[in-house]
Amino acid sequence: MEQSLGARENTVYVGRKNVMNYVLAVITQLNQEGHDHVNVVARGQSISRAVDVTQIVKNKFNLQTRVASIELGTETFTNESGKPSKVSTIRITIAKQ
Repeated sequence: MEQSLGARENTVYVGRKNVMNYVLAVITQLNQEGHDHVNVVARGQSISRAVDVTQIVKNKFNLQTRVASIELGTETFTNESGKPSKVSTIRITIAKQ
């Protein structure tokens, strides 16, 4: 996945918080005027949480949304011991219909 993730104001980065915190962030972004899509971005162990967020937004809230695209990738970084390490990444674009 590219380092530059595009428009950051349309991006929700998923980490270790409760899933509903991210769901609320996505819904808030989608309800803002001029935002027709939101990128849900996660890496490593948070990928499954990003998928959960997407499914909850799509299926539990009547927002007329769809999954516009899914991008998978790998980021390389230097870990604490100084060795290069790779982590999987995902970017799910949720768009208004």
